[in-house]
Amino acid sequence: FSKKYVIYICLLLFGFTSLGQTYTQGKVFTKNNKNEFLVGATIRWQNSPGGVITDSSGAFSIQKTLKNHQLIVSIIGYKTDTIMVHHDDFLNIEIFEQKNDLNEVIVKSQSTSLDLLNPIQTQIITSKELKKAACCNLSESFETNASVSVNYTDAITGAKQIQLLGLSGNYVQINTENIPNIRGLNTTFGLSYTPGTWVSSIDVGKGTGSVVNGYESMTGVINVELLKPEHSDKFLINTYLNSQGRAEINLHAAHILSKKWSTILLTHGSTLQTKLDGNKDGFLDLPKYNQLNILNKWKFQNDKMMLQFGIKVLNENRNGGQINFNPALDKFTSKAYGFGSLTNRSEFFMKIAKLFPNKPYQGLGLITNGLIHNNESYFGFKKYKGNEKSFYSNLIYQNIINNTNHTYKVGSSILVDNFNESLSDSTFLRNEIVPGFFGEYTYSKPEKLVIVIGSRIDFHNLFGNKFIPRLHIKYDLTTNTSLRFSAGKGWRVANPLAENYGNLVNSRAVKFEGKILPEEATNIGVSLAKAYYLGERKGNLIVDFYKTSFQNQLVVDMETYKFIKFYNQIGQSYSNSFQIENNLTIFKNLDIKLAYRMLFNLAYATKWDKWKIDFTWQWNGKRRIPNTEHGHVHTNSSPLIYANPFSTINAQVSKKYKNLEVYVGGENLTGFTQKNPILEFKNPFGPHFDASMAWGPVTGAVIYTGLRWKIETEID
Repeated sequence: FSKKYVIYICLLLFGFTSLGQTYTQGKVFTKNNKNEFLVGATIRWQNSPGGVITDSSGAFSIQKTLKNHQLIVSIIGYKTDTIMVHHDDFLNIEIFEQKNDLNEVIVKSQSTSLDLLNPIQTQIITSKELKKAACCNLSESFETNASVSVNYTDAITGAKQIQLLGLSGNYVQINTENIPNIRGLNTTFGLSYTPGTWVSSIDVGKGTGSVVNGYESMTGVINVELLKPEHSDKFLINTYLNSQGRAEINLHAAHILSKKWSTILLTHGSTLQTKLDGNKDGFLDLPKYNQLNILNKWKFQNDKMMLQFGIKVLNENRNGGQINFNPALDKFTSKAYGFGSLTNRSEFFMKIAKLFPNKPYQGLGLITNGLIHNNESYFGFKKYKGNEKSFYSNLIYQNIINNTNHTYKVGSSILVDNFNESLSDSTFLRNEIVPGFFGEYTYSKPEKLVIVIGSRIDFHNLFGNKFIPRLHIKYDLTTNTSLRFSAGKGWRVANPLAENYGNLVNSRAVKFEGKILPEEATNIGVSLAKAYYLGERKGNLIVDFYKTSFQNQLVVDMETYKFIKFYNQIGQSYSNSFQIENNLTIFKNLDIKLAYRMLFNLAYATKWDKWKIDFTWQWNGKRRIPNTEHGHVHTNSSPLIYANPFSTINAQVSKKYKNLEVYVGGENLTGFTQKNPILEFKNPFGPHFDASMAWGPVTGAVIYTGLRWKIETEID
C-alpha cells in the first residue's frame, strides 16, 4: 500500500513540466492601515492590454517583459498610481491619497468585499469590518454578515454554533490559515477560542470548497487569517468591559528581527464572574468563566524558502447552573444543579514552502499541525470526558502547463484522529487514519472565464475509500457582472457528543440506534454578482441559490421527551438556501447593507476614520423546534411547533486618535429574550428538566466599552 501510493504521488507531483516566464509580484495596502491590504485593485503595465486583480490578501503576480517598466495600480476610492519597476524584487505598494472621481466599477468594499478572482463565491471580511462590533472572538465576528448566523446552543453552557446555507456549522469546514481547526472536540467552544483582535481577515466561501483543503466541506469553507508578524503593529493593547461584567484584555507584540526573521506574540485573557439571572428562574443566564489563550508565531523568508511555525496553548474553566450552586461543595449532589467544563488545548503548526523567484506561479508547500485537546465536563449527575489527539499534514505542488491560463495543483494529505470520549458509564473510542491524494486543474481566460475541476480520493481505515469530485466555474457576463456555478460532494465523520454538547443539559438519556456512518452530501449552487452605479453612488448586488442533498445524515432526534436519539437518516434529506444581498454607498463614507435574510447594516465614517458609527438590525423568522410536551412521541401526523420570530439591534460608535481608538456600543438593544428557556427549572433533577431548547437570546441588552492603543511598526 505505502510503496504504491508513494510512487503515485511522486508521479503526480513531478510528472508535469512547464515553460518559465518572468513575473513581477507584490502586495497593495493602504497607508492609513498597514494591516489592511486592498482587495480587487487592478494591476496592469502601461500600454499593455489586460492586467490582474489583487487577491484576498492584496497580492498579485503579473507577467513582465523587458519592455514593461511602468506598473499602474488603480482601485475605487484611491488615486491611480504608477510605479517604476526596474528590478525583480517583491513590491510593497502603499496607496496614499483617496480620489474623488469614480471612473471604474469593481465589486469591492473596504470592509467587506467579494473575491473577484475566486470562482468560489467568497466574501472577505476585513479587519475594518471586524472593528464595527466589539468582536471579542470568532463567534462575534459575523454580526454584520448576511450569510452566517450565530446562536447559543442552550441556556446554560454558553456554547455557540454558526449556521450557513440553512444548516449547522458542522457542515462548514472552518480553517485557521488553511489548517482545519474547529472540528472534533473543538466544535463545542471553538468559536470562542479565536480572539477577534488576532484576526486580520475572514474568507467566507459558499458551497463546496477546493479539494486541496480536504473532504469535509459540504455547505461552505470559512478560512480565518491571523495577524502576520511582518505586517502587524509593534505593540497593541485592547481592553473590553460590558454591563454583564465580562472583561477582556488582548496584548500583541510583533518584532521584525531581521530582513528574514520576524515573530509575533498574541495573548488573550477573558473572564466573567457576575451572577446573572435576568428571568429569575434561579439559573445563571451565562456561565462564569476564565480563559487564557496564547499564540506565538515565527516566520523566516528569503528568495528561495518561506518557513512559518508556532505554538498555541489554551486553558478555560466554566461553571454554571443554579445560582446557589457551589462547585466545591455541591458537585454531583442533589443540593443544586451544576454545570462545569475544564478545557486544555495545545497546538503546534508549521508551514514550509519552496519558492521559485523566477517562476512565481510554481511552488511546493507542506503544512503540518498537531494538537492535544482535553475536556472534562459535568451536567448535574452526568459526567463527560473527552480526549483528542490529532495530526494533519498537507503537501501541495502547483505549476502551469505552458502558460498561466492553465494551472494545476496536486498533492497528498493525511489526517489522524484519536478520540476517547465517555459519557456517564458509556465509552466511545475511535482511531481514524485517512491518507488521501488530490488533483486540481484551473483554466482561466482573464476577465472572461475560470473553470476549476478537482477531485480527491481518501482511504479511511474504518469506512473505506471515498471519491470526491468538485467543479467551480466563474463566467464574466460583462465587465461588471459575473456568474458562478459550483457542484461537488463532501463527507465527514460526525462527533455526536461534542457537536451536540448543548443537548446534554437535560434529563434525557442518550441513545445510539445502530452504527453511526459518515455523513455524505452533494451541494450545487449558482450565484450572480453585479456591480452598479446609481449616479455617483456605487454598489453591488449578489443573488445566490444553493441546494444541499444528503446521501446520509446523522439525525439528532429530540422529539421523544425522554431521549436524545442518534441514528442515520431514513429517507430524503436536503436544504435549500436563497439569498439576496445589496451593498450600496449612499454618499461618501456612508455604506448600507441589506439582505433578504432580513439584515440591515448602516456604516458611516468621517475622513480618516476619525469617527465611525455602525448600526445593524436583524430579523429572525420563525423556525421549527421540537415538541416538548410530556409524553410526546413524534409521528408523521404530529403538528409542527415553531419558535416566535424576533429582531435584534446592535450599534457601535468609535473615536480614533493618533494611536488610540475608543469605542462604545450595545448588543441586542431591543432587549428581546426567550421566555422560559429552561423547562421545569424548579425541578432540575426531575424527568422533564431541559435547558437545551434555547432558540433565541437568553440575556437582554448589553452595553460595552473598550479601547485599542497601538505602536505601529515602520515599514521600510
